[in-house]
Amino acid sequence: MNPPADLDDLSPEQLRALATQLLAEVRAKDQEVTEKRRELDTLERELHYRQTRIDQLTHEISVLRRQQFGRRSEQINNEQMSLLDEAIDGDLAAIEIELEELEPARKRRHEQPKRAPLSPHLPRVDVRHEPDNTVCQCGCERVRIGEDISEKLDYAPGVFTVELRIPRQTER
Repeated sequence: MNPPADLDDLSPEQLRALATQLLAEVRAKDQEVTEKRRELDTLERELHYRQTRIDQLTHEISVLRRQQFGRRSEQINNEQMSLLDEAIDGDLAAIEIELEELEPARKRRHEQPKRAPLSPHLPRVDVRHEPDNTVCQCGCERVRIGEDISEKLDYAPGVFTVELRIPRQTER
């Protein structure tokens, strides 16, 4: 029964029947909504259960993969280790022999100076670097504790000379 366009034309019994009909429709719709909510809740619980189960199975698969393909599966057994030890012992012996052969050459290399001394027939000029004052701040006389002499080849047009550089006196 469709409600009429103008409710003023209806009698009180018709209005009561219309109100009863509308209330029944509202209750039916409310019941449908309640049922849909229950279905949605059930579906959400089912979805949550399935997602939890998927996560659990994924974790189990990763644990099993680690057990099967992880570090422990790549360990060498005792028979393989003995073969490896024999190869390593042979390599170490060969390396020790090579080192013993190279040892005298290495010692000779360290004993030789890096540069040959300049020819003794070249004229030499002494260049001394002495301090202006040999008295320390405390009033003591400074003492020479060593010297380091270096040679430098100098060239003036047509003449080669060797400068001997003597460093400054050091404090004690």
